Amino acid sequence: MRILIATETFVPATDGICTRLAHMTTAMKDLGHEVIVVSPDLGITEYQGVKVIPMDSFNFPLYKSRPWGLPSRKMKAIIQDFNPDIIHAVNPFFMVTSAVKYAKRLGIPLLASYHTHLPDYLDHYNLPLLKPILWDYIRFWHHDADLNITVSESLKEELIDKGIAVEGVLPRGIDLNKRHPKFFDQDFYNQWTFGLDNQKLLVYVGRLAAEKDLDHLLSIFSHREDICLTIVGDGPERQHLEELFSGTKTTFTGFLDGENLSKAYATGDAFIFPSVSETFGLVISESMASGVPVIAAENGPTLEQITLNQTGMIYQSGDAKSLIDSLKILDKPLKLKEMGLKARREAEKYSWENATRMLLDFYEETIHLNSKKLSHFNKLVNQ
Repeated sequence: MRILIATETFVPATDGICTRLAHMTTAMKDLGHEVIVVSPDLGITEYQGVKVIPMDSFNFPLYKSRPWGLPSRKMKAIIQDFNPDIIHAVNPFFMVTSAVKYAKRLGIPLLASYHTHLPDYLDHYNLPLLKPILWDYIRFWHHDADLNITVSESLKEELIDKGIAVEGVLPRGIDLNKRHPKFFDQDFYNQWTFGLDNQKLLVYVGRLAAEKDLDHLLSIFSHREDICLTIVGDGPERQHLEELFSGTKTTFTGFLDGENLSKAYATGDAFIFPSVSETFGLVISESMASGVPVIAAENGPTLEQITLNQTGMIYQSGDAKSLIDSLKILDKPLKLKEMGLKARREAEKYSWENATRMLLDFYEETIHLNSKKLSHFNKLVNQ
C-alpha cells in the first residue's frame, strides 16, 4: 500500500502524536508498505528510512515552541507525484487541510484522525467564546473524510455528540523495550531528590503548556515536606512554571530523549499527570510500561488506561484535598510496588506492531468505503 500521511507535527517534536506517528510509520515500512510523511518544516527530510517532505511553516502565537505548517497548493503536486492509495490526514487544522482538500478533488481515499482537543485549550487561553466557531471548523474538515478515527472511546463519544461521524478508535502502542523498569537510575533518583533521605519522587513527562495544569501541583508542597517533583519537557510555560515553583524541591530537566528519557519514566516513585485536556495521554501508558504507577487527574481517556487502586490513583482536577489524598499511596511502599508490577503487566498487552496493524485495517476499510462512494456516484451519473 502507498500511504501518504499529512500531519501538523512530527519528529523531532516529542508529543504523543509524534510518538505514535514515529513508531507507526516505521512499522508500516517494515511491513512492506511505502510511506511518506508531509509535515511542517522541522529540520528533517527522512526518519528511519521514511521520507519526510517539509512544508512552509510559521510560528503560532499560542504555541511558539514549534512551527506550524501553512496550507499550500504544493500539497496537490506532492499527492499527484506520489500517487498514494490512501491519504491519512492527522489533525487537519492548518497545513493538513490542504491534504483534505486535494484528496477530495483527486478522488483519493481519505482517513482523518482527531488527536488534539483544541476546543478544550481555549479555556486555558481565556477564549471560550470561540468554541462554537472552532467546532464548526473542525466539523468542516472532518466531514469530507471517508473514515474518521480518534484516540479514545470517551473522545469518540464526544465527537459524535458534536456531529462528527467517528467510526473507530486508534489503539495505543508502547515500545516495551524502551519503556521498562530496568531503566531505573539511582543517580537520577539521588539528583532529583536533592540527596535527601526519606523523599518520594513524582515525575511528569510532557509539554509545558497552560492546558497541562502543572500549576495545580504547587499545592503539594504546602501539605507535604517529603515530596520532590521532576518535570521533564519544554514548552511555552516553562519560564512561568520555573518561577512559580521556585523555592520548592522541583527539577526542570528540559527535553530528554533516548536512554535518558527511558530512565526518567522508570525512576519516579509515581508518575504525576494533572492534565484533563488530553485526548489520550500516551505518557500514562508509557509510565505504566516502565513499572511506575500513575497518579492522575480524572478524565475519560485517563480512566481508559488506569485501573483505580491497581495501576494508579485518580484525583479531581483543581481539588487540592483530592490531590493530597491521592498522594497517600506514596506512604505504602509495598502497595506502590505491587501497583507498579500490575502497571507493567497491563502495558505488556500493547505493542506498536499490533497498533499499526489495526491502523492498516482502518486504511483498508477507508479504501473500500471510497470505492463504494465512487461506484454509487458513477451509477447516478450514468442513469
